[in-house]
Amino acid sequence: MKQRVIVATRNAHKVEEIRAILSDCEVLDLSAIEDPPEVEETGTTFVENAALKAEAISALTDALVLSDDSGLEVDALDGEPGVYSARYAGEDGNDALNNAKLLRELSGKKERSARFRCVICLARKGEVLADFSGAVEGRILEGESGAGGFGYDPLFAPDGYEQSFAELGEEVKNGMSHRARALEGVVAWLSSIRPI
Repeated sequence: MKQRVIVATRNAHKVEEIRAILSDCEVLDLSAIEDPPEVEETGTTFVENAALKAEAISALTDALVLSDDSGLEVDALDGEPGVYSARYAGEDGNDALNNAKLLRELSGKKERSARFRCVICLARKGEVLADFSGAVEGRILEGESGAGGFGYDPLFAPDGYEQSFAELGEEVKNGMSHRARALEGVVAWLSSIRPI
């Protein structure tokens, strides 16, 4: 029997990425829970926000819940947008507005080093069981490049590549992304337990 994992998100792109990596599990999104609450991300770190979501959603189900918080840290911007990556351009922001703001903030700056960082928490019955982190270093391009991926992918070129994540494709991204690296720990942890 496959381990059932509910991902505490409504982000279809994120769920697809996690499902591809956790291929031995039955990976479901928040629609598996009736009327799930909107968990406010009040933490000041990725691990705090991931834990808030994991605890709240896992209290509503017997299934294992996976929650992540991730974002982009830009050195020239003192680590911004960081935990505010999804709402960098404001509460009503979206990928296009966030990317446009990032390019404005970096306008004229030569230093463009950055990293995607991800923290994943696993929880059951309201309690965090484990957390895992991953990062991928790279740089912010001068403009968007590529139509794939989501979020800041068209602006981020990982170290060793000239192309953005949006150009490299899912297979390459899933093999090296911040989320993929954090999920390596999840895979190892899951292989050490029996499905419940």
